[in-house]
Amino acid sequence: MPAADSAPAAQTAAVPAVDVVGSSPQAEAAPAPQAPVLTKTAPDADAPAAPVAGAVPAPPAVAPAQAAQTAAFASAGMPGGYQGNAAGAGGGGWYGGPDAPPPYGGAPGGAGDGAGMGPVAPWGAPTPPPQRKRAGGLVAAVLAAALVAGGVGGGIGYWAADKAGSDGSTTVSSSGDPKTESRTPGSVADIASKALPSVVTIEAQSNNGEGGTGTGFVYDRQGHILTNNHVVASAADGGKLSATFSDGKQYDAEVVGRAQGYDVAVIKLKDPSGAKLNPLPLGDSEKAAVGDATVAIGAPFGLSGTVTTGIVSAKKRPVASSDGGGGGQASYMSALQTDASINPGNSGGPLLNAQGAVIGINSAIQSAGNGGGFGGQGQSGSIGLGFAIPINQAKNVADQLIKNRTPIYPVISATVNMKDAGTGAKIAANGANGTPAVTPGGPADKAGLKPGDVITKLDDTKIDSGPTLISEIWSHQPGDKVTVTYTRDGKQSTTEITLGERKGDN
Repeated sequence: MPAADSAPAAQTAAVPAVDVVGSSPQAEAAPAPQAPVLTKTAPDADAPAAPVAGAVPAPPAVAPAQAAQTAAFASAGMPGGYQGNAAGAGGGGWYGGPDAPPPYGGAPGGAGDGAGMGPVAPWGAPTPPPQRKRAGGLVAAVLAAALVAGGVGGGIGYWAADKAGSDGSTTVSSSGDPKTESRTPGSVADIASKALPSVVTIEAQSNNGEGGTGTGFVYDRQGHILTNNHVVASAADGGKLSATFSDGKQYDAEVVGRAQGYDVAVIKLKDPSGAKLNPLPLGDSEKAAVGDATVAIGAPFGLSGTVTTGIVSAKKRPVASSDGGGGGQASYMSALQTDASINPGNSGGPLLNAQGAVIGINSAIQSAGNGGGFGGQGQSGSIGLGFAIPINQAKNVADQLIKNRTPIYPVISATVNMKDAGTGAKIAANGANGTPAVTPGGPADKAGLKPGDVITKLDDTKIDSGPTLISEIWSHQPGDKVTVTYTRDGKQSTTEITLGERKGDN
C-alpha cells in the first residue's frame, strides 16, 4: 500500500486503460472510469500501491499483503512531448492581460465593429435561424417574378454555353472568399498562425540511444519550455535534448527540472540567441467549461505543427498513468478531457481555448485496444478521449521547477488502498514496510483519521478510489485547508485537514 507521503505507485484502483500521449514512441495514459488510472508506456502491474491523493504512494517494493491491496493499472500510454519552463517574472502572461488576444469570433454577441463587417457568431456557436417574413399577397408576385427570371436565366445560360463552346472550355473561376483571405480574428486558422511559432518539437535520446519525439511550448523569454516529464525523462541523465521551432531552426536543450508525479517538466535552450521566444498566453483552466472549443497543437507520430480541434468534453477527470519505465511510480492528474485528436508525439503540447490561451498540457489518451502504451509498434491512436494537465496546476509546478528544480507535493500523510474502486479511498491497515498507515503527527492524524476509514469526498468532489483522492489532493497546494468526508463503522463524518508537503519524487 502506498504511503501518503511516498511517490504514487504505478498501481491504482480499476480504471479504463489509457495511453500517455508522450513521445512518439513512448506515450501512454488513460482515464479511470470513476478515478481513471493511466499507465505510461510500460505500466508495471506489480508496482506497490500508491498513497491517497495528497497522501504519498508507497515505494515500488511491496510485501505480498500490500500487493493484494493495490490494483493493477490498466495499460495506458502517454503522448510524448517536451517540457517547458515555468514562467517567472517574464513567464507567459495570464490570459486577459493588456496584450491578450480578442475572443474568438469578436465581441460577445458577435456584433460587428462597424467597419463594414456584419455580425459574426463565436467559433463553435450555432448560427441563429433566419427570421421569417410574411409572404401574404406577395406570393403570386414572387412566383411570377421567378418564372420570368427563370426564362431569362435559361436564355442567358444557353448563350453562355454556346459562347464557351466556341473557346473549347467551360471552366469557371471563383471570385474568392474574403473571409478565407483575411482569416477572421479568433478563427482556428488565426489561433494556429499565432501559436505555431511558439510550439516546438522535442527530441529526447538517452545514452543508450533510446528516446522519442514529443512537444513543448515557449513558457518565457528566458528560453524555458514547458512539456511533460515522460517526454524528456529518457534524456534527463546525460542524454541529448533538442527543440525544433516551426521555422525549422533546432536548438540544443537541457532539463531544468521535472516532476514525475505531476508529469510536468521544464527544459531550457542552451543558447537561445536567435530564437524567437514568444511565450504563449496562459488561460485560467478553472474557468474552462464543458463544451468550450479547444485547439491542440503538437507533433503526433513526429508530424510537427499538426493542429486539431474539439471541445472540453469533461473536467476534473481523475487520471493515473505510468511512464512504462518499470520504475513503479505513477503520475496523477485531475484532467481536462477533450475530443480534439491527440496521438503519440502530442505529449507536452498546448491545449488552447477559443481565445488562443493555453488551458492545459496534452498528456494522455484512452486507447481503444487498451493494449499497452505508444512505445514501438504497440502504439495506438486517438479515439476522441484525450487528457490534459490543467494549466493552473502546471504553472505552479513549472514555477517550482524553475526556482528550485524540485517539485513540491501536498500530502495528508496516510496510506490508502489503491485496489478498491467505487466506494471511496480506504486508509490501509499498515503503511509500506510495516510503517503506520497514518503518520503520527501528520495532517491525517491531526484531523482524527484512522486506518479503516473510507474517504468519500474531498471538499465537493466525490472520491471513489485511491487514485481519485491523489489526483484531487495534488490539484491543491501545501497549506491549503480541505474538508474530508469519510465513513467509519457505517457512520459518516467530516473533518478539516491542512495539507502537508513532500519535496521531490522520492
